[in-house]
Amino acid sequence: MKDEKNFRNFIVLWVTQTLSRLGSSLTPFALVLWAYEETGSALSTAMLTVSSYVPYILLSMPVGSLTDRMDKKKLMLSADSAAALCTASILAIWLQGDLRLWHLYLASTVTGICQTFQQPASEVAITLVTPADKYQKAGSLNALASSVITLSSPVMATALYTAGGLSCVIAVDLLTFTAAFLSLLLLVHIPDVADADSTEARLWESLKDSFAFLHRNLGILQVILFLSAINFIASIYNAALPAMVLSFEDENALAAVQASAGAAMLVGSMIAAMMPAPRNRVKVIITSLFISMSTENFMLAFSRSPLIWCAGAFLGWICIPVMNTNLDALMRSHIPLAIQGRVYSARNMLQFFTIPLGYMTGGILVDSIFEPLMANLHINSLNRLFGCGKGSGAAMLFAVIGAMGVAVCIIFSRLTAMRSLGE
Repeated sequence: MKDEKNFRNFIVLWVTQTLSRLGSSLTPFALVLWAYEETGSALSTAMLTVSSYVPYILLSMPVGSLTDRMDKKKLMLSADSAAALCTASILAIWLQGDLRLWHLYLASTVTGICQTFQQPASEVAITLVTPADKYQKAGSLNALASSVITLSSPVMATALYTAGGLSCVIAVDLLTFTAAFLSLLLLVHIPDVADADSTEARLWESLKDSFAFLHRNLGILQVILFLSAINFIASIYNAALPAMVLSFEDENALAAVQASAGAAMLVGSMIAAMMPAPRNRVKVIITSLFISMSTENFMLAFSRSPLIWCAGAFLGWICIPVMNTNLDALMRSHIPLAIQGRVYSARNMLQFFTIPLGYMTGGILVDSIFEPLMANLHINSLNRLFGCGKGSGAAMLFAVIGAMGVAVCIIFSRLTAMRSLGE
């Protein structure tokens, strides 16, 4: 009976945080549209993500250690409030007509700092309100939320941006924040957990504990490094996608491609929710990412049809909820609750530091290498494969990262410690 009550608590937390995430996802999409309209540069839009991830990565380890000692609910409320205040500041500057790119980069940096505190606190909070036998169900619900957000946010953001510009998008963002904030404050109970080891331990000792755990659990470390390599490739994809789609088509096509990815994740979430627990979660993770890497990238590279792009996005993302559900269950079942905050932060630092590198690499490759290369090379075979004019270089880059993704999946599938982890 207690477990059922705890899981109902999880449902309330899941609903409120999903609402907040939906609102928060609208603003970054609209900012990408605004920045590309202003500059026409893939690197300028990629820097929006880079500026948010750099502080997240630099601060993840010490913040994770602090998270284990602090009240999770208060930490989540404080971090969300600071991020909302930052978003409101962008709205105020926009209404004055003085918005510049550096304002967006600064706001993204502050938001990244807030996310550094919010994310590990949220991870541990979910564990605290979820019975152990409901981990896979909780993971599938989280995947469902992500898929709904990915499906709806591009369409919603494009419609709001077209109707009222950034002010309309940000206003909806702030409304959803307010609703989620009040729900978390008044309706959700997150039990505290004492961490005797961390109350007297110094920060550096906590950091050492995180890496000592990963050193003792080589399979977990290899899974994290595998995701780190995939994140690098996926970030190059994310940096190149707006440049290619907006060069050949318009913001509606970009929204359609990203909405197709969301629809795929919705279907994938249903599949993940109905699947029994697999015998080998690692094998499921590797297979899911292999399918993702070997489909969408090549369909984007070799076609100029938005319908094919949407089909590629669907194939590329349908397995991601299955992967995330099994990854979530794998981590929660192998990492002790008392040190989850700091180990998750160590995981985040190792797994996500490649994201800003990937965005910067993607922006530079598109603007400085592949686009000039296709503009200066007049080879019929390449033009037939990747198109002509602006956007063809980004298309060529998708073929390269598709091959990279397949290679990474094959290499990591051969690592013994990682393979044995799922057995």
